[in-house]
Amino acid sequence: MTVGEYLRRRRLTKAAHELISSNTKIIDIAYKYGYQTPESFAKAFQKQHGMTPSEARKGFGEIQSYNRLVIQVNLKGVEPMNYHLIERESFQIVGVKERFHCGDSGPSIEINRLWNEIGQNGTLHRLLELNNGEISGLIGATVDYSKEDDEIEYWVGREFKGRTPEGLSSLEVAAAKWVVFEAVGPVIDAVPETWRKIYSEWFPSNDYEHAGGTSLEVYKTPDPTSPTAKTEIWIPVKQYLDDGD
Repeated sequence: MTVGEYLRRRRLTKAAHELISSNTKIIDIAYKYGYQTPESFAKAFQKQHGMTPSEARKGFGEIQSYNRLVIQVNLKGVEPMNYHLIERESFQIVGVKERFHCGDSGPSIEINRLWNEIGQNGTLHRLLELNNGEISGLIGATVDYSKEDDEIEYWVGREFKGRTPEGLSSLEVAAAKWVVFEAVGPVIDAVPETWRKIYSEWFPSNDYEHAGGTSLEVYKTPDPTSPTAKTEIWIPVKQYLDDGD
């Protein structure tokens, strides 16, 4: 990719952010990012993002974000990250929970143990049968990090509407604006790599920061080892003002 092509894609990335986070007229955004007519802007926008500016503003499809380049030993930001923004009222997750100490190596070993346990005792199968929520897929939720104890509360569950089934616990997830990223590939590799890029590339390149509260991993594919497995990472965000690029 040439420098000129990267700059064009970066401008269209910034234009998409402004479209979905403001009420600025599309024609004004087109002029701001160097397009002489709305038609030329719409053509270039659709080529990069696969939708028209009007469709992006209505929340259709996913934005293809070319992040800010960071020149260190290597070059970051060239590979696009697929994401979309949604706003949701509060919703309920039902499932099982445990508290884990983070420590130097993190809680991943204990989290894997929890998944294995609920797979063996039938809880996982029971959760898979609960399917009346908007989020389709099993959810791993990270809640309530305690800096003092260096612990997190971790949930495995499903979005569910109605009375909490017997033997399960319920978690009320607060209303929020969410940025939803897609990770494709074996969960053990693709998900940590996507988290790394979110914090090292996406957040520094965009006008959002973590809003605190619950973060979600939504497992969409039955086989987490599949090379085509799809996982969504949901992060509650809020905007901040940043005049730089």
